[in-house]
Amino acid sequence: MFSTALIHKFDTEEKVVAFTFDDGPNPVYTPQILDIFREAGAKAKATFFMIGRQIEQHPELARTVHNQGHEIGNHTYTHPYLSKLSAEECAEEIIRTERLIQEIIGVKPLTFRPPYFDYNEQAAGLLGSRGYTLAGAVNGEAMDWEQPGVDHIVEKTRDSLSPGSVLLFHDGFGNRSHTVEAVRILVAELVAEGYRLVTVSELIKLSSPAKEV
Repeated sequence: MFSTALIHKFDTEEKVVAFTFDDGPNPVYTPQILDIFREAGAKAKATFFMIGRQIEQHPELARTVHNQGHEIGNHTYTHPYLSKLSAEECAEEIIRTERLIQEIIGVKPLTFRPPYFDYNEQAAGLLGSRGYTLAGAVNGEAMDWEQPGVDHIVEKTRDSLSPGSVLLFHDGFGNRSHTVEAVRILVAELVAEGYRLVTVSELIKLSSPAKEV
């Protein structure tokens, strides 16, 4: 049994959800996502699980994400399958990005998403020892990374979300125009329905873990 489990949904009485974005920062799509959340209101925030080598290429964009009040989570340095790495390689992927984020924004990341949701006991032990919460997602069937179309992403996300949900999208690697438009629709709908859009760390504070794997 892993000492750290992926958490897809948090137990809460409040109408809150956490939008998360993987694989950035990306100079084309990350600013578009930031615009959507800025238009949704000052309190609408998201979590960006950033890759270390992307942060190195776009440090100012990472700072902008942080300065606008969003959370930056750790998504490793090169996006590998953690279960295929040695202990030393795994530590390098996690700690190198952790230190990079801390250097760029002055804050240690508290949340982590394993690339491909892949990790093993070795990785879990290291992540647990460094105080990370591992974020899963309820809307895996949306498969936005495959560019399945705006309607597909919206519908599959609608079908899976409820208060306390963590939602997965991508702002990096490839054409993310479908994702941007789907997120624009979903953000507007959820705000209209009275949902608050919070970071994963805010969701943790508001609730207790409900669904793990």
